[in-house]
Formats: sequence, C-alpha cells, structure tokens
Amino acid sequence: MSRIDLTSPDQITDERAETLAQIKGAFGLVPNMFKAVAHSPAALKSMWAQFGALGGGALGAKIGEQIAVAVADQNRCDYCLSAHTMLGKKAGATAEEMSNAQSGKSDDPRTAAVLTLATTLVEKRGQVADSDVQAARDAGLTQEEIVETVAHVALNVFTNYINVALDVPVDFTRVSLTK
Repeated sequence: MSRIDLTSPDQITDERAETLAQIKGAFGLVPNMFKAVAHSPAALKSMWAQFGALGGGALGAKIGEQIAVAVADQNRCDYCLSAHTMLGKKAGATAEEMSNAQSGKSDDPRTAAVLTLATTLVEKRGQVADSDVQAARDAGLTQEEIVETVAHVALNVFTNYINVALDVPVDFTRVSLTK
C-alpha cells in the first residue's frame, strides 16, 4: 500500500490535467508514479519535462533507459527497474542488454562508459574523482554526453526516491532487483 494517496487523474481539472493527459497519451494510462507525483503540480511538471528533454538528448532513448535500470538497481527501486526495463525494450534494447545494464554493464564500449560513469555517480553520491570523469573522456564520451549522464542519474534518483520513499505500487511487469 502506498504511503501517499494516488491521485485520480480523471478528477483533476487544474494545471496538472494537461500534463497527465500527455502522460496518458504516451503510456496508454497514467502510471502510479505519476499519480503520486501529481499531488505537486511543480514536481509533476518538472519530472515530465525532464523525461521529455533527456529523451531527445545526445545519448538517445535506449541508453537513457539503460542508465535508468542501472540507477534503479543501485537504489533498490523495483518500480523504476520494472518500468524502464519495459521502456528500454520499446527503445530497441534487447532483454540481455537491459539485464546487463541493470548491473552497469554493456558489450558496447560507449554504453559501457556511460553506465560506468552513471553507477560511479550513484555509488559516490556525485562526489566523483577527476579520474572518473577522465575515464569517461578516455572512453570517447563527449562533454555533452558526460553532462547528460549526470542529468539522467539525477532524474532517476528523483524518480527512485519518489517510488521508494512513498512505496508506490508497481504497475508494470515486475523485474527482480540484483542488489
């Protein structure tokens, strides 16, 4: 049971209604995470805008979803792990790629570098060393990709904390955490 009531999107008629309609259009329904976040118009607007902005970034949707599952596993967020595993497959990742990403791994060198940076950011709570950023550069990541990786981690920490702290019920096919 959630620690916060889930809003009823069909009963919302204020500024949140448009954002919830966009979310429903994207998913075919309003996932429970957004029903929880919708208590705050500012948080809802911020979260949805971040997903949209980063989804069209230099890293692309597939790598964004791989970052999401790596961060979710580290933060023990089964909600986000389950949702982003499904979204990753829709973005073109194989089941094996998503499973490897959950452990911060990839056979693709660029993706592996992004996931290494992302998991290091979570492990070190952002307090990465010069050598961590240099390793990403040495692996070929551009400054844009490095900044976007940090942004993806920040967004996913936000969503993980919403779901874990508020015990939001998972409404996707559940994927098991490894950690």
